[in-house]
Amino acid sequence: MVHPYHHSLSSVKKWGGAASDYPAIHNWFDASKQITADFRHRVLRHHAEGIFMAEIVFGPTVTLSSGRVIPTRWIGEQHVIEDLGFIPSFADWVRCIRPEPWMSRTRRIACEVEPPVSLTAEGA
Repeated sequence: MVHPYHHSLSSVKKWGGAASDYPAIHNWFDASKQITADFRHRVLRHHAEGIFMAEIVFGPTVTLSSGRVIPTRWIGEQHVIEDLGFIPSFADWVRCIRPEPWMSRTRRIACEVEPPVSLTAEGA
C-alpha cells in the first residue's frame, strides 16, 4: 500500500509546494486503516463521494506553501487513482459486498416503543 507521505511527494510533483502541504488530506483518506489494515479500508473513502467529502472536511481549495491555490478535489482524485487506478463510485464498492443473513435482519419495534393509546385521553 502507498503511504500518505508518498502520496504527498506525488502531489508535490503535480502541483508544487512542499510535502508538508498535503498529508492532512492523504492521511484522511487512509485513516480507515485504523479499522481494517488491508485494502478493504478503502471502501469508506476511496470513491467519488469520498472525494467530495474531502471538500467538506478541508474546504474546496488548498493554499500551498508556494501560494498556489488548488482544488481539494484534485488531491482526492490523485489519491484514489494512485491507489485504485480509477475513481469508483460508492455503488461499485457495494456491489462487491457479499450479503450475509445478519445484514438484512430487522425487528419490528413499533409496538415496543409507541406509547399505548389511552381511551380516556381521546375522549377528553
